[in-house]
Amino acid sequence: MDRIPHIWCPTCGLGIVVTALVEAIKKTEFNPDLISVVSGIGCTGRVAGYMNLDAFHSTHGRAIPFATGLKMARPELNVVVFSGDGDLSGIGGNHLIHAARRNMDLLVVLVNNFTYGMTGGQNAPTTPLTAKSSTMPHGNFDTPFNLPHLAASCGASFVARWTCLHIRRLTKCFRTALNRKGFRMIEVIAPCSTLYARVNKLGTGLNLMRFYHDKSEIRHGADTKDLDIGFQDKIVCGNFVDEDKPTYIDRMHAHYDNVLGEKYQRMAPSGGWISE
Repeated sequence: MDRIPHIWCPTCGLGIVVTALVEAIKKTEFNPDLISVVSGIGCTGRVAGYMNLDAFHSTHGRAIPFATGLKMARPELNVVVFSGDGDLSGIGGNHLIHAARRNMDLLVVLVNNFTYGMTGGQNAPTTPLTAKSSTMPHGNFDTPFNLPHLAASCGASFVARWTCLHIRRLTKCFRTALNRKGFRMIEVIAPCSTLYARVNKLGTGLNLMRFYHDKSEIRHGADTKDLDIGFQDKIVCGNFVDEDKPTYIDRMHAHYDNVLGEKYQRMAPSGGWISE
């Protein structure tokens, strides 16, 4: 309650996503001392300050490399990256694709509201074609990312997409992902009624939630190439990729076991090599 009132706008979807994650963490019964949350800059990036866990508010676009360093130093931690589409796929896009390529053991919650919400509603890497923004007032002509396909094609082991409307399904998806290993990315579509909805005349956050109800289509296992989101078009949701494959740390251990033989053991929980 010491964080109330929060900074987010009325009918913003971030509170729903935070609640779903918190409920999922509670139901997994993990030791909260072994869960860390890392966020970046923007509306979603402020989530770290509302979590009663070890939380880190990093610089713009750098949540994933910060989380990578944390995971490498403390492999026993379950590290969650919680940030927005601009922070993670815009300035942080290079980190996103390389963490997925390495199958770094991170859970990435990417909240997508199709805009840069905190800095004025500028065009984002996810703004749908023809949608308006403060920097493209006559409509976007810049092709947006298909984020699930981007993550999957780079090597992510778990990829999903839900909306703020799908609260129980989203919570269940978080629980599943928390119990997996590797690079896990969950895209969550959330309303931004203050900027994105206003400039595109889409109504309130409630109107957008109704839109999610009418236009969402659940297709588990769908080909990620078919998951583009058009302006006010259908939104395909579901769990698309769920693979069991070695993480970056697994491959590093196997490599050094092979190269160095039995001279070195696994990494210590606090980081560094343990010599025999």
